Amino acid sequence: MSDKLVAKRKSKSRRKTRKSKSRKSKSQKTKGKKKPFGGYALSFSGRTETVEEIFGRGEVTPSEMTKKLWKFIKAKKLANR
Repeated sequence: MSDKLVAKRKSKSRRKTRKSKSRKSKSQKTKGKKKPFGGYALSFSGRTETVEEIFGRGEVTPSEMTKKLWKFIKAKKLANR
């Protein structure tokens, strides 16, 4: 029975995984400007609207806020893909 335990211990020590060096070298090679995360580029420059004009004066839940914000962005054509 002790021979089986010794055999199991030896087999576990041999099962070490090796990490490929190619992953590190690829990330180091890609230098320069990173692409922005996401698919939209929004520009609010030159806008004079206040938050009250977009969301209203009452209380707004986060989901309603997102819907109103996207409605405003689409109406003013601020989204560029």
